[in-house]
Amino acid sequence: MVVVGHFSGSKALAAVGATGSLINLIITLFMGLSVGTTVVVAQDYGADRPDAVSRSVHTSIAVSIIGGLIVMVLGILLCKPLLELMGTPEDIIGLSVVYMKIYFISMPANMVYNFAAAILRAAGDSRRPMYYLIVTGILHVIFNLFFVIVLHMGVAGVAFATVISEYLSVMLIMICLYRCEGAIRFIPGKMRIDKCKLKDIIRIGLPAGMQGLLFSISNVLIQSAVNSFGSTMVAASAAASNVENYIGTTMNAYYNAAISFTGQNMGAKKYDRIDNIAKVCTILIFATWIIMGGMTMFFGKSLLGIYTSDPEVIRLGMLRINVMMIAFFTCGMMNVYPGLTRAMGYSILPMISTLVGACLMRILWLSTVFVWYPTEVMLFACYPVTWALAGIGQVAIFFYARRQIREQAKPSFRRRFLAILSSIVR
Repeated sequence: MVVVGHFSGSKALAAVGATGSLINLIITLFMGLSVGTTVVVAQDYGADRPDAVSRSVHTSIAVSIIGGLIVMVLGILLCKPLLELMGTPEDIIGLSVVYMKIYFISMPANMVYNFAAAILRAAGDSRRPMYYLIVTGILHVIFNLFFVIVLHMGVAGVAFATVISEYLSVMLIMICLYRCEGAIRFIPGKMRIDKCKLKDIIRIGLPAGMQGLLFSISNVLIQSAVNSFGSTMVAASAAASNVENYIGTTMNAYYNAAISFTGQNMGAKKYDRIDNIAKVCTILIFATWIIMGGMTMFFGKSLLGIYTSDPEVIRLGMLRINVMMIAFFTCGMMNVYPGLTRAMGYSILPMISTLVGACLMRILWLSTVFVWYPTEVMLFACYPVTWALAGIGQVAIFFYARRQIREQAKPSFRRRFLAILSSIVR
């Protein structure tokens, strides 16, 4: 985004930015299944069931390859009609189509990487996925500079840079899994879909994927509203979104950690630790909001200046940032707490909370408040309002799930009676 914004202009920046919500809409269902992988592998790992871990690993990789190929085909075929349906401005839609068709070639690699990273994180290894992303991220920047500045390929160059870096990252992480010791080691000859493990992964991951899908639909509707303001607004929203994503990515790291730690402790039946995990996550969410959110608002113009030199784009971008940062901590609560709840085995309720609190409320907001007051501020205010509603719901669901787990863990009267009788007999 930085490279294309500076060296190809605001229209190229807008063209790439206009595709974000649509790309997420197409890939999010399968990406949600990787959450199921994290939970299932973490629970088996915590319960010390190596054979079950191995079956989960090989099932997950097989599913990711199939899912990646399906998403690639769907993305290439559907990108143009969906962009037209979203009302993408005429002056950028051609570039957006070019970007998406090339970008979706990377989907098989993207899927496999995310499932493989989920496996490593479930086993407590979050460092190596991070190292691989750092290496390929640096290479991605270099490829961007080469394709855009040297070869003058514009948005196509940015897309090709993404494709190359995605395949490099999946190569690194699969070599890592192949060389791992123990149950999480990937052996190509053992790759097959285990029906029982697939069922477990779908049971946890499908609701997570549906939640992401519904969330993406609401974001597509918001993007359509952004498109109605013209390509300058699209560029501003895209640049601001990229600045905000640094905070969102940090929050997402807490989500991944919450799933892994909670899943392992559920498998080991150490339920008392879950409260501590929730407390630490909450503290981190608020600390991130105060520190990173404050810095984003304070240095917002400079950060947006990295993406574009257009003063109107920067002005509109700052407007979005100021509205979003008011209650960004609620976004963290909405995103992180479902990780805790899903790792405890409750995956449907978080999906319902997101459906009602975020998706339906966003549609309601766009069809009422935004229609009555069709301004940029009212459009962007849709985010913090719905984050807050969904966040409250997710926290309430976590406490409900925690109470249910504790109740189930309590020994029944019959078990207590037999234990007492056994001690007397001894």
